[in-house]
Amino acid sequence: MIDEVKADRISVVIVKDMSRFGRDYLQVGTYMEVLRKHDTRLIALNDSVDTLKGDDEFTPFRNIMNEWYARDTSKKIRSAFQAKNLAGKHTSSSVPYGYLKSEQDKNQWVVDPVAAPIVQRIYRMAMEGKGPYQIANILSNEHIEIPAYYHQKLGIGLWKTREIKSPYRWGSSTIVHILTNPSYLGHTCNFKTRKHFKDKKSHYVDQDQWTIIKDTHEPIIDQETYDTVQRMRASIRRYPDGWGEVHPLAGLLYCADCGSPMYIHRTGNGNRTANFSCSGYGKVPVGSKCASGHWVNADSVMRLIQETLREIVRFSKEDEEEFTCIVRSEIENRQSSEMKGQKTRLTACQKRLDELETLLCKIYEDNTLGKLPDRRYQILEAQYTKEQEQKSADKFIALVKKYQNFEELDAVMLNQFIYKIFVHERDYKGMANSPQTIEIYFNFVGKFGMQEINSPSEEERAALKEKERLRQKRHEAYLRRKASGWQDAYYQKTKAAKKAGIDAKKEAIRAEDRAKGVYYLPNQKCLETEPKGESA
Repeated sequence: MIDEVKADRISVVIVKDMSRFGRDYLQVGTYMEVLRKHDTRLIALNDSVDTLKGDDEFTPFRNIMNEWYARDTSKKIRSAFQAKNLAGKHTSSSVPYGYLKSEQDKNQWVVDPVAAPIVQRIYRMAMEGKGPYQIANILSNEHIEIPAYYHQKLGIGLWKTREIKSPYRWGSSTIVHILTNPSYLGHTCNFKTRKHFKDKKSHYVDQDQWTIIKDTHEPIIDQETYDTVQRMRASIRRYPDGWGEVHPLAGLLYCADCGSPMYIHRTGNGNRTANFSCSGYGKVPVGSKCASGHWVNADSVMRLIQETLREIVRFSKEDEEEFTCIVRSEIENRQSSEMKGQKTRLTACQKRLDELETLLCKIYEDNTLGKLPDRRYQILEAQYTKEQEQKSADKFIALVKKYQNFEELDAVMLNQFIYKIFVHERDYKGMANSPQTIEIYFNFVGKFGMQEINSPSEEERAALKEKERLRQKRHEAYLRRKASGWQDAYYQKTKAAKKAGIDAKKEAIRAEDRAKGVYYLPNQKCLETEPKGESA
């Protein structure tokens, strides 16, 4: 409208009252000045405002009151949402894909039997290493309805009256929203957006400012799967390697020296051999962050993990009681993390872990405020920490039991068991078969000892040491020659000796050929003829 006024196409503007013209005091004043400059008449019927009859001295105060009324109404609405939030209810009018509103209670969400399996499948594909674009393409090719179109068919959501031109075209942003939504854990997530009464536009806020109320409805995704997907999304490169694939180890390998993630590289000789190297080594200038690339063969790491897991499963079968004791002993010495196990047992374990975390925070606060004596605080902290360790041990044992009969190591199993892998530099650089130390950190229990790739026998280790000693000796000799200025002469001498050796070998071969009657003619192929004299 203001553009039309500036173009002198409007001569009169009529509103019911000044609040309909605007509730922003400064903006209304600016608009009224524009109308005055272009000789446009403003009439507010209920407020008896008519600029043709002259300015009303009370109009600026009326505009201030209109803005105050909008601000006060906004505060009241926000207070109503806060009260609803404190009651553990959802403040959003729409439900996420995978849930429906209960017919008995509109504030209660129930699992949608049609959409929930698709949400679970999206998380499974993410656990397999597929990215948002890949997942979106798979769902689009299978002609699965997008959430907006699915809700439109049910007559719910924000797209009930809008036209959807591509009902089967999934977007990567939709997949990301599903993969990062804590509502699928059974939690109520309120105040994810903020709106100002002046512009009425929703603005997203940081996740740490959300209000999350736990266990308000039935979960679709368990906590361990959700945490694993978040970790994978934070550590995996946003694009696959040159062959269009995401390796199962992507996001799990880290440099033991600088802590940088390790990225995959494949050989270009057609073998598609996968190797991982430290991303910190490639920082410009090269070697400024990490002294070496820590190259490691991906297949060797996969074999090592598979052998380690088979050994753990075998040990748990042979002596479950001893295995349980070892696991709990490891947890006592290391910080445990959470992971997936048997569903019936893990649900109770996770709930108790959350309760223990709350209790630990509470007793810490009481101790800080002087309400709890130090001695009592230490006893309670030890008790709760011990129970946390036992619950984490139960989770890892349940996970091992779940995969007692596994044959091949896939990406899902890998991410359920492994939290992080640290790769050390080879014992002898430049040797492909050199021993290399690998640290595997398991979920819940931490590190189980140190593993080694290409572990040699005593004789082989002695040979490698001797080979490394000779290499180091040659390098020291090179440094001495370079410092004394003899390196250039030594290089020319060595080069001439190599050339003389090559020429001697060629001459010996020609002598043998001449003895057999084979001669070489210029610009012709080798011919076997009668001796006619030596070629020039």
